[in-house]
Amino acid sequence: MRPVLRPAAWLAAAALLWPWAGWAQLAESPAADNARARIGLVLSGGGARGGAHIGVLRVLEELRVPVDVIVGTSAGSIVGAAYASGLPLPAIEEEMKGLSTGALFRDSRRADEPYRHKVDDGTNFIGPEVGVRADGLALPKGAVAGVSLEAVLRRLTRRQAHTEFDRLPVPFRAVATDLATGEMVVLSEGSLTQAVRASMAVPGAVTPVEIDGRLLVDGGLTRNLPVDLARQLGADVVIAVNVGTPLLKREEISSILSVTEQVIGILTQANVRQSLSELKDRDILITPDLGNISSANFDRLSEAAQRGEEAARAAREALSRLSLPPPVYESLMIARFQGERRMATRIDEIRVSGTDKVNPDVVRASMLTQEGDAFDSRRLDADMKRIFARGDFESVNYALIEEDGRNVLVTEVAEKPWGPNYLRFGLALSSDFKGNAYFNLLGTHRSTWLNALGAEWRTDVQVGRNDLVRTEWYQPLDTRQTFFVSGHALLQRDPLDIFSSDGQQRLVRLRRTLSGVGGDVGLTLGTAGELRLGLFRGRLRLSEDTNVLAGVTDLPKAQMGAARLQLGLDTLDNSRFPREGYAVDLSIYASHPRLGAKDRYTKAYASATKPLTLGAHTVLLSGFAGRALGDTALPDYELFSLGGFQRLSGYQTGELTGTEVGYARINYNYRLAQADLFDGAYLGISLEAGRIGESAFGSSRTSLRRGGSIYFAFDSPLGPVYLAYGHADGGRRAAYFFLGRP
Repeated sequence: MRPVLRPAAWLAAAALLWPWAGWAQLAESPAADNARARIGLVLSGGGARGGAHIGVLRVLEELRVPVDVIVGTSAGSIVGAAYASGLPLPAIEEEMKGLSTGALFRDSRRADEPYRHKVDDGTNFIGPEVGVRADGLALPKGAVAGVSLEAVLRRLTRRQAHTEFDRLPVPFRAVATDLATGEMVVLSEGSLTQAVRASMAVPGAVTPVEIDGRLLVDGGLTRNLPVDLARQLGADVVIAVNVGTPLLKREEISSILSVTEQVIGILTQANVRQSLSELKDRDILITPDLGNISSANFDRLSEAAQRGEEAARAAREALSRLSLPPPVYESLMIARFQGERRMATRIDEIRVSGTDKVNPDVVRASMLTQEGDAFDSRRLDADMKRIFARGDFESVNYALIEEDGRNVLVTEVAEKPWGPNYLRFGLALSSDFKGNAYFNLLGTHRSTWLNALGAEWRTDVQVGRNDLVRTEWYQPLDTRQTFFVSGHALLQRDPLDIFSSDGQQRLVRLRRTLSGVGGDVGLTLGTAGELRLGLFRGRLRLSEDTNVLAGVTDLPKAQMGAARLQLGLDTLDNSRFPREGYAVDLSIYASHPRLGAKDRYTKAYASATKPLTLGAHTVLLSGFAGRALGDTALPDYELFSLGGFQRLSGYQTGELTGTEVGYARINYNYRLAQADLFDGAYLGISLEAGRIGESAFGSSRTSLRRGGSIYFAFDSPLGPVYLAYGHADGGRRAAYFFLGRP
């Protein structure tokens, strides 16, 4: 029996194994690729909805469906380029796991900005900085430069070993649109990072990318689902994944932003319909149900990926017909995704390209990465953000090239074409709903890079409750811009109100006018702070503005002459609603007759802020104090004030004045909502205590006073908005509205 059964068993085994052997022979033979259908994967644009592409790839790998070519537009180009360059899917998912809208579209951290730029956060600037040129005003080409986005793209495409996209593990194409001609541009070589960045540069939102002399924007405008390109690359079967955003409904079109979004959507939908008509019976269309996941909500990438996986599983039967046997598929994947690309271990030279007015030595000096260092992509990404945060460039990038056996790091920058002269406007509004409403309107002009070390001339003009004209020449003394000198002049008029003892009536409004000139020498403390020592010479006088009583007489006038020491430190992550870091300001003003002053005295002032955050909860500790140092009291014209929202809430604004002040506050902020590109919405309370020293006008008010508030605040395109109710000692109550920081 055995001799008879043995051949039968062999025949049966051969019959069972024949299909697998056939696949193996096809995989090993030169004609293997011609023996099976060549599969093209087409990934459409759709912003954050493109996270669905990851879920589709999960299912394709699970079902062992090979991908021979990939064509992607916008968000589809991100996932497609990463996968085509040989980055395994788990690595792609890991890189994209921590992405958020804020992380992608905020080009720099506040911590990386120069300290002198952080000081501007006390002003509620509205809109972008406008360029001032001989032919008129100029605006940026996009709201976002894409520096953070490029850092993500570099990590996702880090395994690119060839500049020709046909030589990637999976041949790839990215689709963009020529902004000048409206033509579709197919990117087939160069930097994957730049190709993807161009493919997803949404007009008006993200700055266009210049490649080979063409200004490129989002490819969705011309071909959001490029089925025809996959065919041109030799695809016999196309798997098309469409994640495009549906058009808005009539009731959803309510602003210029939604109108713009709808116009772009109409253009995209038109070319998608054309692409869908090009699909054949053998092709597979996957359209995930992404519900209300918007194209801008990158915080929901993981949810979009899950929806994409569900849609792909719904097409399991059709996809399974393209499946390869396990050993064939595994050998294919091993060949494609073998090992990480080895990067250079040492940087032999650093170059800066693209500068015209900006000194390249200053750019190089601001980098932590130096010649001789090991290549570190994370540190280089941080360097790029720090360079961009300087405010001189439209875009910042880097490339690592090999030249004569040496590794050269090229930092590629593009200066702002609307610079180097800038104009910006600010607005602040407030009201206590009792007839006291205030506004300040500010215009700021800056001329930058007036010499090789980065001199800047800045002028501020403000009108409203606080009038100001101030001009400053700021001159760095070295390429690291560590040391500087400054010359400045100012004319400033601030209100000084005198209230009745019960605070119910404003009796007199005075104007405190200060004019003068000064000069400083200074030291920058990295991006965290600044130390200044200088001299000031000027004149101060108090004048009567309005009065409900008899005229005020004997108002102080004084010649001013003093030495000043100022220290500022600021590492807060956000000036409006801080969640981490700290801020400290300290100033000492020593007036002396030898410097031209009327009186001899020394005034000190200090303030500090420290947030403590856990999740959506933040406790903010802050306070300030001012007084005379030594035995000499401050003169009557050196006054501090308290009163108003967050400065003893419940009291009227500036109700308490004196020559000494101390104040402490504890705020609790609960984040109600986190907006995509803004700071979100908060509900908060404050507990406040303060003391004002001997008043120059009226009776003494030196006792400790208490106040508090409850408020709702949110960030908006016009700045932070506060609605608040304050309560203080003696049953004092007040309601407040603020646009801008209190």
